[in-house]
Amino acid sequence: MKKELKYILILCFVFSLYFIANKALFSTIYYAIQDIVKIFQLSFPLTYLTVGLPVLIFVYLTNNKKVLEPLGLKSNIIKGIFYSFIFSLPMFLGYGISGNFEISLSQKTFWIGCVFAAFFEEFYYRGFFFGLLFKNTKLGFFLSLFLSAVVFASLHLYQSNEAATLIGIFITTFLGAGLFAWLYVEWNFNLWISIGLHFFMNLSWSMFTVSENAFGGWYANLIRIITIIFAIAGTIYYKKKQGIPLALNRNTLFLNK
Repeated sequence: MKKELKYILILCFVFSLYFIANKALFSTIYYAIQDIVKIFQLSFPLTYLTVGLPVLIFVYLTNNKKVLEPLGLKSNIIKGIFYSFIFSLPMFLGYGISGNFEISLSQKTFWIGCVFAAFFEEFYYRGFFFGLLFKNTKLGFFLSLFLSAVVFASLHLYQSNEAATLIGIFITTFLGAGLFAWLYVEWNFNLWISIGLHFFMNLSWSMFTVSENAFGGWYANLIRIITIIFAIAGTIYYKKKQGIPLALNRNTLFLNK
């Protein structure tokens, strides 16, 4: 028990180091790297990895010198991207129809808002913070999720100054964190399913300029809800067809028994 508590505290401390570095030093490190590299598609991932060094070192030292496998990145990438694209189709079709399929997407929005945001948010929040808590401790799904989802949702509150909108953004992103975590677990800790769906949802939102923030209007959220239901139903159907039981049950929801 003491050993597990120590692990949880150290993991939370390490994540705090990443979180603080990301908030306080990201811009400084990015511009320093950009002055040398001159290519933002390379500067951004290098910056994300730099601010996340405490995380990478912790995973390396506590998982037999492995980093990719414990975080779910050695899983089947083709399978993850394929099914995540299928699950995201309602958003592409719904937003496309409402926007007459007029695409407006800059190169920076694509790389920063879609590719890097999806990959590194899932890498640090689902793969590391949520994933290692759920896999390596007795904390169940909801307890592991709560710690990571609250932080994940709070990062999106910069998008508005209005109280009602802020509440909407928080709830939306909190539920999104729950969806990505659930998919990560149910697809046997294949982080690519979460990265893929996160990417395609961000992409469809940006391509058709749905909203200036993560909350959106009633129609945007209706389409998003349909997508979530489709992803959940599709996952359950796939596992039932394959004869695979759901990973989340009464023995794993609150405490890992």
